[in-house]
Amino acid sequence: MGVRGRACGGAGPKTGLGAGVESAPVGTPTAVLPESRAGVEPAAGAAEPSPAGGAPAITVLVPVLDEAPTVGELAARVAAVLDRLGRSFELVFVDDGSADGTAAAVRAAHEIDPRVRLVRLRRNFGKAAALTAGVDAARGAVLVTMDGDLQDDPEEIPRFLAKLEEEGLDLVSGWKRRRRDPASKRWPSRLFNWVTRRLARVDLHDFNCGFKAYRREVLDEIAIYGELHRFIPVLASRRGFAVGEIEVTHHPRRHGVSKYGLDRLYKGFLDLLTVLFLTRYTPRPLHLFGLAGVVCFLAGTAINVYLAVLWFGGQYLSNRPLLLLGALLMILGIQLLSTGLIGEMITHSSFRRRASYSVRERVG
Repeated sequence: MGVRGRACGGAGPKTGLGAGVESAPVGTPTAVLPESRAGVEPAAGAAEPSPAGGAPAITVLVPVLDEAPTVGELAARVAAVLDRLGRSFELVFVDDGSADGTAAAVRAAHEIDPRVRLVRLRRNFGKAAALTAGVDAARGAVLVTMDGDLQDDPEEIPRFLAKLEEEGLDLVSGWKRRRRDPASKRWPSRLFNWVTRRLARVDLHDFNCGFKAYRREVLDEIAIYGELHRFIPVLASRRGFAVGEIEVTHHPRRHGVSKYGLDRLYKGFLDLLTVLFLTRYTPRPLHLFGLAGVVCFLAGTAINVYLAVLWFGGQYLSNRPLLLLGALLMILGIQLLSTGLIGEMITHSSFRRRASYSVRERVG
């Protein structure tokens, strides 16, 4: 699915910025593991890293692209919040092809706190691929995703965890109700969220918000590719997972520039069509193509029956465009029905029993 970083670490103590980090060729994926190394001490007041072989309770996953000025501060703030909770955690930065020294900044943060990890992709694969790589590397039972530009506030993480645990939810999505972005980004986002909420029938206000908390099994069951990461709540809801929402604080961007343009809007609507098709008709493609095919075929048949009656009545049909329309609709109907049947055969041949359901609990 995604590209997982390579473990970095020397055989003995090292010094300087790359202490405990093995050098790799330019562009080589790099993963900084959270185990403590000689010469590296955790931040003052920080909780001890998980014992060797033990998984942390929480993974905070942050995809980053050219965010070198922010990752150090973000790592310190996330650690401070989760240390106050007394919860074991890891902070995984996924460097999606940065060119500004982001990877070096994460390594420096790792030297300060070994619970900071790095997964470095060979090039820019996109946010969905970065999230997938991070999920593959994550070890926590609960995953919190957030952006690396400091617009998401780490102080909100305890509220996400409380909502997740107290209400028995599987996914909690953030809602940037008071979004601190230019109007050129706010209004298209509101339109997109409104349309998505109506068509997908999932009662969330902000599908674009990357600040979310998940139980591990949600991301284990859902395939994230292309640009479908913003539709994870829709896909999760269709799988039967319980989805909720909380309002979150949103800060103005302090460093860098947004990585998204206006093309995100039309791409989002195309992805929405993809999600609606996948969630409603993937198990039964004939229900979609068959309905359209039957309607077209019946309409064409009705037209041709009408023209046949006229022809038997002595009228010439050579100058009637309606004849061509009737024939075209019948042919189109047959093609759509055939497409639906082929889709059913593909679905049957590739059917995986475990993918057809999702289990919440087993007893005994």
